[in-house]
Amino acid sequence: MTETPPAFELLPGADRSPVILHVPHSSREVPADVRPGIVLSDAELERELDHMTDSHTAELAGRAAARAGLTPWRFVNRVSRLVADPERFPDEREEMAAVGMGAVYTRTSHGEELRPEDMDPAPLIERYFRPYARAMTEAVADRLAATGRAVIVDVHSYPTEPLPYELHGEGPRPPVCLGTDGFHTPPGLLAAAREAFAPWETGLDSPFGGTYVPLDFYGTRSEIGALMVEIRRDTYMTEPGGPAGPGLSRLAGSLAALVDAVSD
Repeated sequence: MTETPPAFELLPGADRSPVILHVPHSSREVPADVRPGIVLSDAELERELDHMTDSHTAELAGRAAARAGLTPWRFVNRVSRLVADPERFPDEREEMAAVGMGAVYTRTSHGEELRPEDMDPAPLIERYFRPYARAMTEAVADRLAATGRAVIVDVHSYPTEPLPYELHGEGPRPPVCLGTDGFHTPPGLLAAAREAFAPWETGLDSPFGGTYVPLDFYGTRSEIGALMVEIRRDTYMTEPGGPAGPGLSRLAGSLAALVDAVSD
């Protein structure tokens, strides 16, 4: 735990690259001044981080960026999603609020208390969620200005077995799940992803669906393509929260191939 970790980081790519690899859930970092608001013991918190962190996805994106012909940009969350989840709505639009997992979680992956139900999420939203959303909006706007388009590839992972919090955990759990959006995922982007990840079975929008697009652009800017890549954790790591294995390098090659395919 550190006192003032950077909340997020934009790692520059090539000026001509339209691609942003977005890595929102890879960090285990809980700032020291946020920790007292979480009611779990240290051991319980570590176990929850094992379950909820998309372990090694920042490394996966980094390896893919290094192997791509045209280096993509990377936007990486440097604090845990247990601090604030940048991919949730901060209001009543968020369906995960029903299980205590809106922008600021009050429940764990197993439905236990993470924070008191009556806690005020506003300070964490103002400190972490809103600056992140603004910075991501600016990063996308910068790619639009530089290249005339943007391609956001969300890099996630998910457990082999469903966790109790999952609202749609009863569906297929393929090695690679591709999350799509009816407006922002054009057929060519989806086809490129299927080809790039051809060594693995791929599926669509199960167990997780949708994409991340900053709200300022959502549903209005067709120049922005978006795809979520959800990788089942047994393909590249020891669950839960263990080390990465050789699958990580192979997946990085596939992610790099996707970046190359959509960079031209």
